[in-house]
Amino acid sequence: MPLPVHLSNAGETHALGRELGEAAGPGEVIALLGDLGAGKTTLTQGMVRALGYGQEVTSPTFSLVHEYRGGRLEIFHFDFYRVEDEHELLDLGWDDYLERGGLVIVEWPSLFPDLLPPGTKWIRLSHREEGRFAELSGPDCG
Repeated sequence: MPLPVHLSNAGETHALGRELGEAAGPGEVIALLGDLGAGKTTLTQGMVRALGYGQEVTSPTFSLVHEYRGGRLEIFHFDFYRVEDEHELLDLGWDDYLERGGLVIVEWPSLFPDLLPPGTKWIRLSHREEGRFAELSGPDCG
């Protein structure tokens, strides 16, 4: 999937998420960057649907992680927004989640970038005059 991608509406953001979910493999980590309302959760909803989950998908802002099981891959959806210290994530079992062979999706990863493994796919969602865009970004995107 070539990026950047112009996303004219939430449906296109969801569709891009489905493409990412269909292509996701075991142990993959996807870091989603973007301001509030940029479409991180909508993109995640598409990924979760593509992997075979029908339940509601919301941002884990207060619980820090939502787990989706029973599809092609387990999905561990993190939100670092309210995390004050990386030890909160380590105490939650961050390393164990990375080793479980599921798909790890992280919103607000720039708050604790050192916790993300090499090979993480960084996707930046942004608003521009021409609309919303998704593009590869971050340390592993050259």
